[in-house]
Amino acid sequence: MIDRYTLPRMGKIWDDQNRFQKMLDVEIAACEAFAKKGLMPRGALSDIKRGARFNVDKIKEIEEQTKHDVIAFIKNISENVGESAKYIHMGLTSSDVLDTGLSLQMRDASDLLLEDLKRLQIALARKAKKYKNTACVGRTHGVHAEPMTFGLKFALFYAETQRNIVRMKSAREVISYGKLSGAVGTFANVDPSVEEYVCRKLRLNPAPVSTQVLQRDRHAQFLTTIAIIGSSLEKFATEIRGLQKTEVREAEEPFSEGQKGSSAMPHKRNPVTCERIAGLARVLRGNAHASMENIALWHERDISHSSVERVIIPDSCILLDYMLNIFTDVVMHLLVYPENMLENLNRTKGLIFSQRVLLALIGKGLSRLEAYDLVQRCAMMVWRENVDFKAVLTGDIDVAKYLTAEEVGACFDLGYYTRNVERIYKRLGL
Repeated sequence: MIDRYTLPRMGKIWDDQNRFQKMLDVEIAACEAFAKKGLMPRGALSDIKRGARFNVDKIKEIEEQTKHDVIAFIKNISENVGESAKYIHMGLTSSDVLDTGLSLQMRDASDLLLEDLKRLQIALARKAKKYKNTACVGRTHGVHAEPMTFGLKFALFYAETQRNIVRMKSAREVISYGKLSGAVGTFANVDPSVEEYVCRKLRLNPAPVSTQVLQRDRHAQFLTTIAIIGSSLEKFATEIRGLQKTEVREAEEPFSEGQKGSSAMPHKRNPVTCERIAGLARVLRGNAHASMENIALWHERDISHSSVERVIIPDSCILLDYMLNIFTDVVMHLLVYPENMLENLNRTKGLIFSQRVLLALIGKGLSRLEAYDLVQRCAMMVWRENVDFKAVLTGDIDVAKYLTAEEVGACFDLGYYTRNVERIYKRLGL
């Protein structure tokens, strides 16, 4: 999926050029470690550093014959090194290079995703502050509940994004591990100090214990974190979709000049970007499920995880990068209609203040059940006859036994419901 939103840096992390470069970085670092231990001549190390280069097309050509990408990779760089190439990959197994290189790619992808998340959080903070005191109706089960402010929606998204930043940092830490422990993880043909040197140079941690591969619970945590972030974006986007309904129309995703909403109906302005985010979140969750299937491998390793990861890891990183960027754009340019929020606040003719009336009656000595039944009876009249709730209450003889007209009116104070918004924002540091 390539367009102006897909940041080129993320795509480059996962292209073949960078993948083989990361593998070469691992191989050269290992050669340095061997040279330090006196296991290869210094001249050979110089030859390798000077001549080790690769050509992606040539590697693919060799792989057509070898059916093994690492062997094709080593053969290609060896052709450019000469005699000293015999020291390349000495004592290593393919997964030493593949897994450590993949960790470098995932770490770099994590850094970009963290940048994306922080940009989104800034955009959400701005909207939360701008609409902190803009009154709107809160909805539960899709039905009007009680008054709130529009800014609180973004404050909620802001806090969830902060949790996602923490999750991504944790996932980054978990996948920032390398291994050069050989065919079954015993360091039979390579000393543990080589692994320690390579990981230190590449800013990774050496896996405390491994088999032929790094354990795939690490990769599963990375991909489930991506899926959770995608699900958060779906949640945020779904809220905007709901608010963009014609009968609600309190907010609307940006609609650019020349944009078309429907091939049949020229009037349509559809929440297509938010719908796209909702759809792509399903792909991320599917990829996360596949990553968990990869955790259980036969004995010290089989290859069933490899083909899956070549799809799900790059795709998930690129997709989330895309989703974060397009949703940040939606937030930044969101169309907001406070006048419609006010109209919707009044749509139920005061029913959204029913709990305040309930509490006022309880304060006058009624039991909760008695007060509830009394307020509900009046509220049902509003639903049936489309009349004003305050008028029904002030005209009800049973209510009048406990509340004066002024006391009833005081229950309809909008400020009562929003008086603690500032405290919520302080909790969030907004």
